[in-house]
Amino acid sequence: MKLNEIRDNEGATKDRMRVGRGIGSGKGKTAGRGVKGQKARTGVAIKGFEGGQMPLHRRLPKRGFNNPGATDLNEVNVGRIQQAVDSGKLDPSAPVTVEALVAAGVVSRVRDGVKILGVGELTASLTFQVARASKSAVAAIEKAGGSVTQSLAATDGAVASA
Repeated sequence: MKLNEIRDNEGATKDRMRVGRGIGSGKGKTAGRGVKGQKARTGVAIKGFEGGQMPLHRRLPKRGFNNPGATDLNEVNVGRIQQAVDSGKLDPSAPVTVEALVAAGVVSRVRDGVKILGVGELTASLTFQVARASKSAVAAIEKAGGSVTQSLAATDGAVASA
């Protein structure tokens, strides 16, 4: 069997009904839309309308908000970075930055920065220049003989002055 010989099984598909093509077709005149009214007209989409009943989107409570000042960070575990070093994708002599992680394929795209998390084992001595790092990640990095520079370090509730 070739690709050009592939067909649907008999009865698997049904021809589209052409509406509004004469009374003999069975779907002529009003074309299955009933008589007059808003829903018989063209271009009408009554989204969310439930026949006068309070619609679902108004029955449910409003909740939360979108924080415009939130930072969207890529989270990377130290174990994943060690894998990249072991496979030769990440140079241990160069500082580990967002650009280096993207080039190594550890992070798919640059957001607002990278946060290093402490899951996994780190044996390579690396220098990190990242937005944030967890306490366990900093401990693992320093234990391996590396260092961390954080640009968006948590300020323990204090607001950084501009």
